[in-house]
Amino acid sequence: MCGIVGYIGHRKAYKVLMKGLHRLEYRGYDSAGIALMKENGTLNVYKSKGKVADLEAKATGQEVDGTIGIAHTRWATHGEPNEKNAHPQVSESGRIALVHNGTIENYAVLKKALAQHGYVFSSDTDTEVLVQLIDYIQTTNGCRLIDAIKEALKQVEGAYAIAVMERGNPNTLIAARKSSPLVIGIGNGETFIASDVTPIVGYTDKVIYLNDNEIAEITRPSYLKIQSLESGENSKLNIQTLRMSVEQLEKGGYETFMLKEIFEQPYTLRDCMRGRITDNGRRVVLSGVLENRERFLQAHRIVIVACGTSWHAGLIGKRIIQELCCLPVEVEYASEFCYGHPQITDRDIVIALSQSGETADTLSAVQLARSKGAFVYGICNVVGASIPRNTDSGTYIHVGPEIGVASTKAFTGQVTVLTLLALCVARAGNDYRRYGL
Repeated sequence: MCGIVGYIGHRKAYKVLMKGLHRLEYRGYDSAGIALMKENGTLNVYKSKGKVADLEAKATGQEVDGTIGIAHTRWATHGEPNEKNAHPQVSESGRIALVHNGTIENYAVLKKALAQHGYVFSSDTDTEVLVQLIDYIQTTNGCRLIDAIKEALKQVEGAYAIAVMERGNPNTLIAARKSSPLVIGIGNGETFIASDVTPIVGYTDKVIYLNDNEIAEITRPSYLKIQSLESGENSKLNIQTLRMSVEQLEKGGYETFMLKEIFEQPYTLRDCMRGRITDNGRRVVLSGVLENRERFLQAHRIVIVACGTSWHAGLIGKRIIQELCCLPVEVEYASEFCYGHPQITDRDIVIALSQSGETADTLSAVQLARSKGAFVYGICNVVGASIPRNTDSGTYIHVGPEIGVASTKAFTGQVTVLTLLALCVARAGNDYRRYGL
């Protein structure tokens, strides 16, 4: 559950980044770090084991000037939680700093190859291997940072969301993603990078969600270019408007976010159902279902794919859909779905459940199902996330940001939407049989 924050603009980056790290604390983490660059190109990096407050104490009295920077909260995967393994990881030359969410699966092979070229490693992380690889490519080829990153990412296997900065280049940030979420916030003469929108809220409501295999070059004062890592072609800038307030990210008088979200459920369920139940409660209207009524009515079966709490919501949805719609329903754990050689056809409907819309295993299941011709329906909470963008249709649960780690309102929202879906399909089937529609 690592978190990324990046900033380039006219504000003091330190304050923006620290505020963002605090907003990401709900994810859980064991260390934190920040890299800042002064106008003269000097790069300062501070890291600490423990909480963001420990990082702030470490940076007290240090040089924290600069209007460009990257920061990170880390949940240890490669290497124990300590200062040397915290992000940002910096190349041996001290030129390149990088923060990273995800896992580089072939890091051991790359690390061995780089060691043969004289690189010495100071951490146990796969992330340091990536930043050293970028440094090696740039040094060997004398190329720009973005070109070195593109080449490095062609050589790595695994998942990543990264933000990169280069000493002596205080006007450029680079970001890229594959199977790990990353969002760019567009402000007035300033740009934000984050692993989710929570650090961005309050600064701007204009965001771009990077797609898989995309890289973004952000240059001061306000230039942004996004390219496909596969084709090299420029991507269209799909700017979306956030519908989230700072108040939603605060505890609102409750001791914890968990308590807040438990007690929010009567209101969030009302929001979830608003506009979807008509005729004094006699009809359910889900546009995603009604616009694809024939696909639902002619489906041979429904397969629900999800992970964790969403999987449990799917189990409840299975019983409701089978009872009301007389359709066979299967529930698959998304992390196992792709490895079980699923017999999916174009007569199947695959429902993908995810609060964030960025669950990597569920996204992989979506892509596999689409490749087999299935109609894929997404049920998510975060507007504009990867799963909604990669499905044929779907429904948002509209329960607001879920910051408590244990799911409450997202679970009840998913069960509610699955119930509404079952009622809508059942009614459409009855109308079809009754009127020959």
